[in-house]
Amino acid sequence: MTRWTGSWLSGPRAALEPGADAGDRPAQSWPGERLGLPKEGPGSVAGTGVRALALLIDAVLSMLVAGLFTAPELPRNWSLLAWFSITVIAVSFFGFTPGMKVLGISVARLGENPMVGPLRAIPRTILVALIIPAVIWDADRRGLHDKLFGTVVVRTR
Repeated sequence: MTRWTGSWLSGPRAALEPGADAGDRPAQSWPGERLGLPKEGPGSVAGTGVRALALLIDAVLSMLVAGLFTAPELPRNWSLLAWFSITVIAVSFFGFTPGMKVLGISVARLGENPMVGPLRAIPRTILVALIIPAVIWDADRRGLHDKLFGTVVVRTR
């Protein structure tokens, strides 16, 4: 259980910045070092700003797609359904949403198989939609939704 809840249930020590020494585990110099990811460039952990911008791009795209089907009315909650569908399909099979592709980031599984797949993408997307799990992250910039499903958002370029 502490594997995915450790970032917020373990107390202040779990929220230490990369390189800060809590005295009970080896310090890391950059986000993702503990995961075996490079410090910068392709494969390194993506920043929170670029992730938020990608989400904004996807939200606008979803609003436009939903608007095509609801015009002349506003899309209202249909844009959430469009966002959910676009995100699940794109992350499941390609590892990135349109906004992520534009900004050069993607979702990758930790371990041998890099493909996220629908069994992880669906609940991961639901947690992103709830917002709170996505904004609680650890020193590796992995949100609760990423920790739970063994994924990390990395740079592709």
